[in-house]
Amino acid sequence: MPNQYQEAIENSNIVSKTDIDGIITFVNDEFCNIFGYEKEELMGKNHNIIRHPDVPSSNFEELWDIIKRQKKPYKSTVKNLTKDKKTVYLNTTITPILNENNEIKEFIAIRYDVTKEVELKKNLEQKDKELKALNETLEQRVIEQTKQLQELNSTLEQRVLEEIKKNEEKQKILFWQSRMASLGQMLANIAHQWRQPLTELNLTMFNINKASRKCCNNEKVLEYYEEGKFIIKNMSKTIDDFTNFFAPNKPSEPFFLNDSINESLEILKKLILRENITIRTSFEKLKVIGISNELSQVLINLIQNANDAFNQHKITNKKIIIKTYKTEDDFAVIELKDNALGIPLEYIDKIFEPYFTTKHSSSGTGLGLFMSRLIIEKSLNGNIDVRNYDEGSIFTIKIPIWKKS
Repeated sequence: MPNQYQEAIENSNIVSKTDIDGIITFVNDEFCNIFGYEKEELMGKNHNIIRHPDVPSSNFEELWDIIKRQKKPYKSTVKNLTKDKKTVYLNTTITPILNENNEIKEFIAIRYDVTKEVELKKNLEQKDKELKALNETLEQRVIEQTKQLQELNSTLEQRVLEEIKKNEEKQKILFWQSRMASLGQMLANIAHQWRQPLTELNLTMFNINKASRKCCNNEKVLEYYEEGKFIIKNMSKTIDDFTNFFAPNKPSEPFFLNDSINESLEILKKLILRENITIRTSFEKLKVIGISNELSQVLINLIQNANDAFNQHKITNKKIIIKTYKTEDDFAVIELKDNALGIPLEYIDKIFEPYFTTKHSSSGTGLGLFMSRLIIEKSLNGNIDVRNYDEGSIFTIKIPIWKKS
């Protein structure tokens, strides 16, 4: 199956590999087709063979800093030059490939051609400049032509007002389309987070109904009722969290990591019991600053994703290990480790991208891990990454430790 994925990527994208010095070690047919070279002409050559002279050297300094020093993927729309000196624009992602010692062994670049789109954008921008220039001189031109165009002048004001109104309506439509798209994303994420508690709430209410029919188990009815209230309370908190997520002045306060982790485990208690997942924890008492419940939502998403992977791979001995510890550079670390067989290598660099998902559309929107990364980076000033090990995957969250001023 991985070979099929690789073949699909190579057939639909422009792919190349280089060693750590930028010397080409592999190109696919699409690469040769767009740049006009034979493979033999490229092997062993420096990748700057396709560099466009118009691109400033500072761009490449930034590129090397990101992929070589920071060991992170570089993404940009890059202006390149073909063998016959034609300009092409390519959406480019260059990813460092690391060995088991976290050392870079090679780079892989995946591109796709956006030349037509870039040229179209340039044409539209030129038209926009011409329109602005026309608008700036329109009043003077109208004054100069007044005497010669008296008949036209009588309707000119109305026509200008109509055009202004049309432009204002277009701006309103674009504004609301953007707002509706953002709202749709938010609602999709809320729906994803609510699926599990809604199922549990439905089951709880069924149990209440079942217990009440027996008319002799009031304690059990009360227990189910309290469970229902707890689930609804957490669903309400989820709504509040997403409503306030983009608020510019969210109140942050110090909290202990283990409190936030325990809260997420309490919320997922019935899921953990029902799915027979063994949870092992090891906590150091570490305090960070931010919003505790947002971190709980991140952990809930990671545990639910692990459960989905357990079921997908038919894992029976389901285990999740959660531990916290402090680093020498004063970071608090949460490590969540599962034995769900890991993430396919072709996906592992994409899982934090918006709308990327390996699940069916009824099970996931591809926003959960993207939102989790936003919460960790924007709300907690930290970072999140993932790696595979022999039995599964390990998610690592690093957050600065709170220091009392």
